[in-house]
Amino acid sequence: MPTLVKDGTKLISGNVWGQAIAFLAYLILTRLYSPDDFTLYSLFYSYIEVFIILSTCKYELAIVAVGSEQEAAALTRLSLRLNAIVSIALLCLVTLLCIFPVGGSLRWVSEHPLIALLIPPMVFLCGTTRVYSFLFNRAKSFGQIALSEVVTSTTAVISKVLMGLSQSLHLIGMPLGTVIGKAAGNINYLYHLRKLSLPTNNSRQEIKQAARQHSNYPRFTMPKELINSFSYNLPFLWLASYFNHTEIGLFSLALTISLRPINLFNTAFEKLLYVRLAEKVRSRQSIATDVYRFLLYVNLVALPLFIVAFFIAEPLVVFLFGNKWEGCGTFVQYLLPWVFFMLSATSLMFLSNIFSRQRTEFWFYVVLLILRVVSLGVGLAQNSFHLAILLFAASGAVINLALLLWQLSLVRHYEKTL
Repeated sequence: MPTLVKDGTKLISGNVWGQAIAFLAYLILTRLYSPDDFTLYSLFYSYIEVFIILSTCKYELAIVAVGSEQEAAALTRLSLRLNAIVSIALLCLVTLLCIFPVGGSLRWVSEHPLIALLIPPMVFLCGTTRVYSFLFNRAKSFGQIALSEVVTSTTAVISKVLMGLSQSLHLIGMPLGTVIGKAAGNINYLYHLRKLSLPTNNSRQEIKQAARQHSNYPRFTMPKELINSFSYNLPFLWLASYFNHTEIGLFSLALTISLRPINLFNTAFEKLLYVRLAEKVRSRQSIATDVYRFLLYVNLVALPLFIVAFFIAEPLVVFLFGNKWEGCGTFVQYLLPWVFFMLSATSLMFLSNIFSRQRTEFWFYVVLLILRVVSLGVGLAQNSFHLAILLFAASGAVINLALLLWQLSLVRHYEKTL
């Protein structure tokens, strides 16, 4: 456990720095950009989060779990090639939608073509980032992962602020700044990639063999994460056509400030726990102590913080971001129970990969999608955006609690086999 804490501290220190810069920038960005601007940015990023799942078919997740460096290299090349193919196809599709406008929820593409055309390069950069981060994670090069996070956040923040001050670039400032930041993070990975001494002699047959051997990832993990990402972004993909953009912008900021600390923590400890527990399972060692201690420490710290956050959310948001964001704190309160259970469940999500139980996990997210569609549908029927988000968050809390209990059952079952 001390090694886990040491490596976790290394990863989180980089992430904290990057996220701290991003959070401090929001004190400026919320004064440079309006809630309507945040709505447009959230719509832009919602499509990226959906398409990024398709771009690599989730093969990058297997890079950490495989035993040989040759197989890890084959999976890396497979993931990068798929990412390039999907990104090019997406560029062709977005270009067609810009030239031949359609109505409904895709109308914004032809109304804001400069922003829409940033989606394919952003998907490509996000895909390469994920592949490289898992590759460096396998090599336990946590310092480079943290450095890339810092470079990405710092560059993105500077770009967004500078473009927010520009009259001509203001509209595309947040999306373009995000793309520039992600590109900078990729450059750092590429610069240090040669130090990993990755095998370069993979044959086409080896790559095909790796694709077949790890077919559970595109068959179950990819659909699961696609459904999860789609349902997570439903408020923007669906409700943006029906409700006031100012309210959606308030919810967007609430979602960002609620999830940033959680994503910071989960990104670091999921990587560390995945490597540590995958190695222990391969060598038939017990993992229960690691899992239970992790959950105990996390919840002892998190629970009091979440209780305090619930009571001070609204005045704190207004104080930090300004009066035009009044009402954002109410959405934060709606989200906190879901975020609390997600803190533990998401950190242990890799257990389904270690035990090859992706099929069962997939059905949790099918149920979650159904619950969220019903939740938002009820809100639409009642013409209440607040009711829609309250039910949306409640469904997330219920499913994440169920996921956590199921993950613990996987650990108990494994321990009985030792």
